[in-house]
Amino acid sequence: MDCRVSEDVTTTTTVPATAAETSPENPWPLQLLSQKLKSHIERAPSVWVEGQVIELNRRGTNAFLTLRDVDAEISLPASVWTKLLDRQDAPLERGSRVVALLKAEFWVKTGRLNMAVKDIRPVGLGDLLARIERLRQALGAEGLFADARKKPLPLLPHRIGLITGRNSDAKKDILRNAALRWPAVEFEIREVAVQGNTAVSQMIAALKELDEAPQVDVIVIARGGGALEDLLPFSSEELVRAVSRAATPVVSAIGHEADRPILDDVADLRASTPTDAAKRIVPDVVEELFRVRQSRDRLRSCVTRLVERESERLGSLRSRPALAAPEVLLTNRHEDIGRLRSRSGSSIDVALARAADGLAHLTAQVRALSPQKTLDRGYAVVQLALNGEAGNPGEARRREIVRHPSQAPADAELSVRVAGGRFTAVSTGGPETIEH
Repeated sequence: MDCRVSEDVTTTTTVPATAAETSPENPWPLQLLSQKLKSHIERAPSVWVEGQVIELNRRGTNAFLTLRDVDAEISLPASVWTKLLDRQDAPLERGSRVVALLKAEFWVKTGRLNMAVKDIRPVGLGDLLARIERLRQALGAEGLFADARKKPLPLLPHRIGLITGRNSDAKKDILRNAALRWPAVEFEIREVAVQGNTAVSQMIAALKELDEAPQVDVIVIARGGGALEDLLPFSSEELVRAVSRAATPVVSAIGHEADRPILDDVADLRASTPTDAAKRIVPDVVEELFRVRQSRDRLRSCVTRLVERESERLGSLRSRPALAAPEVLLTNRHEDIGRLRSRSGSSIDVALARAADGLAHLTAQVRALSPQKTLDRGYAVVQLALNGEAGNPGEARRREIVRHPSQAPADAELSVRVAGGRFTAVSTGGPETIEH
């Protein structure tokens, strides 16, 4: 607070310079406090605010109005010159949405704070639409509308959370059409204000409560048609951000096909009407039963064709010789083995006979070439008979075979070996000539 004292206030050296220095023994004069408050408040700058006119009273050259916040239960009284109201293109009425340039004023005599309206302008539909579009572009640039953020809806939700107006037609449409499509559907309903300054806060609270409920599979925010001003809560940045943060899929079903609040862009699914929302969040039991029957028929047909095809294939396999008479393979192999065994036995017998004949022939040849065979034909082997060496009469010395008469002089003792055995003879000498 400014410690300077107004020129209109008479001060003495005993008056504290600041509010902190005052005490019960040395207080400020009330006039001094009022002057300081006025000086401090009047230094505050003017500010443009937006609100809704809920009261408007004309009193001569002055008019007194009350502005209320568009999203909260906060109101503020203000004063305005009637000539400023008269310059408006259209008369200002209760319920009008306006932007006003307010300047804080402090009236010293009465100690009252007054908000003086220095300028006031009605907010038209064009202004509202332009504001909504700027907010839509800003939120879109943040990525709140990206397809990657959108969550898929469950095929068959067990329980549906519904946020709608109290006893509204939108609620009746959704409940009726959803029950017609899937009679077993269950709802968790939250009836809130869907227009006015409390609509946003109530819808956000209901959305938070349903999003935290584990049994809720999808949340529908529904409202019937209305004027642009009535649908403004569904373009509230606070509500849009709350929907983007929700973990449960959210369906937007606001107004008619032509209505396009920002909630439609951030929701995981946009339904053109509440009736369309009921059709898109639950399947049609008649269509599903038809699909089940159709799928069952197709499955039965496929199984029947598969069985028939495999039966034909099995019959074809059974008609083949290998399966029709499988013992033929063993019989043929058994006969082949018998033939091979017979052939091998015959081959062995022939080989043995040939070997026996060859052995007999070789035996005959060996015997024919044997010295004994020669002796059997009348030949004899003549050898000089040699006595054993002295001292070892039993050891026979090697006999020399007589091949020439000259080797057997007269009176030489001979050993003659014939086929029947051996005998001795004495040579008479005198060689005989053999004529060839």
